[in-house]
Amino acid sequence: MKTSTVEDVTIIEIPKIVDEKGRGKLSVIEKDLIPFKIERVYYLYDVPSDAYRGGHAHKELIQFMVPLSGSFDVVLDDGTSKKRIMLNKPNIGILIPTGIWRELENFSSGAVCLVLASHVFDESDYLWEYQEFKAYKK
Repeated sequence: MKTSTVEDVTIIEIPKIVDEKGRGKLSVIEKDLIPFKIERVYYLYDVPSDAYRGGHAHKELIQFMVPLSGSFDVVLDDGTSKKRIMLNKPNIGILIPTGIWRELENFSSGAVCLVLASHVFDESDYLWEYQEFKAYKK
């Protein structure tokens, strides 16, 4: 069992290249930026502002989450402490270790959340019920 806490969630700045001709910015996520091999990539979009996503934790999977567009809040919970992080810059992401309950809420219009994951989907890796998560953390 992993004993990660909300303090282990890491904010990572993605390198940003500003075009000198005023044609915008470019950010790059390369292999050394995140501490795992990417096995799965997915993104959330068209999430209504009054809806939430997540509502689970992982036993083994690590995630790197980036707001490609718009903003949303990530509520993190280690079973003892909670932390809320607003993601609203496409060059700032968060690394969520194993054993952290997460909920995403307050999506702005047009928000897109990109998730890079350390494993492919595996139903047995998920803790879907909060009480099951609390028991797992003990």
